[in-house]
Amino acid sequence: MHVQEWLETIPAVAIYALVGVVIGLESLGIPLPGEIVLVSSALLASQHGDINPYVLGTCATAGAIIGDSIGYAIGRRGGRPLLAWLGGKFPKHFSEANIALAERSFQKWGMWAVFFGRFIALLRIFAGPLAGVLKMPYWKFLIANVFGGILWAGGTTAVIYSVGIVAEAWLKRFSWLGLVLAVLVGLASMLIIKNRAKKAAAAAEPHPAAPREPVAVD
Repeated sequence: MHVQEWLETIPAVAIYALVGVVIGLESLGIPLPGEIVLVSSALLASQHGDINPYVLGTCATAGAIIGDSIGYAIGRRGGRPLLAWLGGKFPKHFSEANIALAERSFQKWGMWAVFFGRFIALLRIFAGPLAGVLKMPYWKFLIANVFGGILWAGGTTAVIYSVGIVAEAWLKRFSWLGLVLAVLVGLASMLIIKNRAKKAAAAAEPHPAAPREPVAVD
């Protein structure tokens, strides 16, 4: 059963709780499809009036901020042994290569890695625990965590909900073409944000120094 089809079978209160819990656990460091659940719920809200998009966005934002904060506390207490333990439990996500990439991003970008990491699935899982392991000052982490959580969770909810409303109106007038165009607009908006975040993360990777040209000797 598709995620959205399953969500249609449960009450609105359960959807709010599910979104907050799944996103919170993902932000804490457990690989879960938080973004898929949020997008599916926002689309469902645009089709069913009993799901309030403001409440949905608030629950998603709260889950993101609280989950990241708990992950930070666990990472600060557990240190690097925690990353090794996570690597054993989730080798695909917490491999040495992924940890090294995330660590370089944090060392170069600091709190911006927490902020932009919210838009990248891999860094979204790493952000809280790794910031704690690297002893990032909590006030810096909190600022990036709060603003990143609001922009990602609230922004995703608003964009997808708006796309759903527009798609429904267009669908009545222009059949399936309206739905396709509306969905493409929404996806393009999300891809632009994600692309910028990925460029920021890629820029944090060290580049090999260019070979020096030989100097002529007179």
